Amino acid sequence: MKPTDRLPTTLKVNSRRMLTNMNMQTLMNLDLQVFRSVAHHLSFTKASQELYISQPAISKHIQKLEAAYHVRLFDRLGNRISLTQAGRLLLKHSDVLAADYQRLDFEMNRLRQRVSGGIRIGASTTISQYELPQMLANFLKAYPQTDVSVISGNSREIEAALMDGKIDIGLVEGIVRQPPCKYSFLMKDELVAIVRSGHPLTQRGSITIGDLCKQPLVLREMGSGTLDVFERELKRNLLTLADMNVQLYLGSTESIKRFILHSNCMGIVSIRAVRKEVLEGKLKVIEIEDMKLERDFVFVEKHGESGQLVNVFKRFVTSECKG
Repeated sequence: MKPTDRLPTTLKVNSRRMLTNMNMQTLMNLDLQVFRSVAHHLSFTKASQELYISQPAISKHIQKLEAAYHVRLFDRLGNRISLTQAGRLLLKHSDVLAADYQRLDFEMNRLRQRVSGGIRIGASTTISQYELPQMLANFLKAYPQTDVSVISGNSREIEAALMDGKIDIGLVEGIVRQPPCKYSFLMKDELVAIVRSGHPLTQRGSITIGDLCKQPLVLREMGSGTLDVFERELKRNLLTLADMNVQLYLGSTESIKRFILHSNCMGIVSIRAVRKEVLEGKLKVIEIEDMKLERDFVFVEKHGESGQLVNVFKRFVTSECKG
């Protein structure tokens, strides 16, 4: 005899509904996780790699959501996909839910954990200069028993340091993914074209891609996440770096900013790096028509289980970004 056989009929039905609802909630959470990954990457393949779920399984999770809401979430054009209006709405709300769950998880774990030990962090240049310092200051206030060390480099250098065992976790900004590593989303970023105040282009405000090819440029070095994104957009417009008038490659965003202030070159940098100078009127953002210079800042780790302090750091930093 099954345990539910002893229950009155009404209770049997209610208990089955309760179990069904619990199962549906669990499935829906996973469905949303899969949807968010596909939506952020606009790729079933990349979502499959990120979540370690087969592509057919990814498709089934999306189909469940589409069936539940009776809408189409993605438009499919050949090998490319884009979000429908319903997809954009679901992404907006599921991102809010994910952030709330992340904050809840962090706060609940913080109540029961006395965290101590050491963590070695690697961060690509833009993150280490403009985002990480405040995060680390707040992290050490929350967890004063921890020892933190930080190294900086471009995205490829940070990934190499991770694989060599020199760091426990990295924060990188590129779009290239190395197979030995696993990546998880941290925050969005946007690259912008900048010139000095008084540059002739400041009278125009925007330029075409044809204009860009003629403009003297100063760019980040090979291996940087910033250059990866710029090259991707050039490729999308059937161009390469060889088609550009590149005057100089520099190893840091600060170097580019200082160079730009004393030249008629244009630089491509993160908007996070130039907010102060733009507000002060020292630098001007120039829009490049038909170029979408967006990227994600991501955590990068080795495959396998992460240590307790690494997980605490990830939860804290993610909570800081969403707060």
